[in-house]
Amino acid sequence: MFAGKTVWLTGASSGIGLALAHQLAEAGAKLILTSRRPEVLEEVRRSLANRDDHRVLPLDLAHPEQAVETARKALDGQVIDILINNAGVSQRSRVIDTDLKVYRQLMEIDYFAVVALTKLVLPGMLERRSGQIVTVSSVAGKVGTKLRSGYAGAKFGVLGFMDCLRAETADQGIIVTSVLPGFINTQVAHNSLTGDGTALGHEDPDNAGGISPEACARISLKAIADGKAEVVVGSGLSKLAPFLQRFAPGLVRRMVAKR
Repeated sequence: MFAGKTVWLTGASSGIGLALAHQLAEAGAKLILTSRRPEVLEEVRRSLANRDDHRVLPLDLAHPEQAVETARKALDGQVIDILINNAGVSQRSRVIDTDLKVYRQLMEIDYFAVVALTKLVLPGMLERRSGQIVTVSSVAGKVGTKLRSGYAGAKFGVLGFMDCLRAETADQGIIVTSVLPGFINTQVAHNSLTGDGTALGHEDPDNAGGISPEACARISLKAIADGKAEVVVGSGLSKLAPFLQRFAPGLVRRMVAKR
């Protein structure tokens, strides 16, 4: 399914994004790799199968308007078959302790950057009546828990955006897929924003006990290849949480209040 397809992948330098990059390259995709640091992206590109088929496009998605203009010039009308909005940042702080600027940063990266890049590629996809837009959201986009208020708000928002986009393009040849990881063993906790915007700097037991990014990537890519609307990826409670939220919301509220 991915062989010969041009896939634009954000957040490609680590975690789930890095695992996706390797598996997509092995499947024959031609990748456009995006994250903030060009030197790290270049290292990733050189490590991939068929490395000469891929290119790097460094962008700072904390500034979506600037990022999209840079991307527009760099891509110069290049056909994008699949956009995977994977870049994101999490949070570990209480509402009372969190500066407003931190909420804005979370929304810029986790919500507005998704909207901006989607709007950049969407006209071409609609013209061709072909293409797929994928966003890696989170189980936190279905179930809000302590210390994640800004992150959950952005992820709830982006799932709503994707639902609307799916409805609007249902008869125009566009596939819209939302991926909801639960606990995945990545550096997401290390890089999470605290109340003043600094990084947490250490893991938490939830993510440390999660499935590997490689397993997450395999499940996600199967859902993308199958054209699924939505897939929850994870194990244990993090995988069950969206189901429980739908059918036993009172139970979930009690559980998250105690955690």
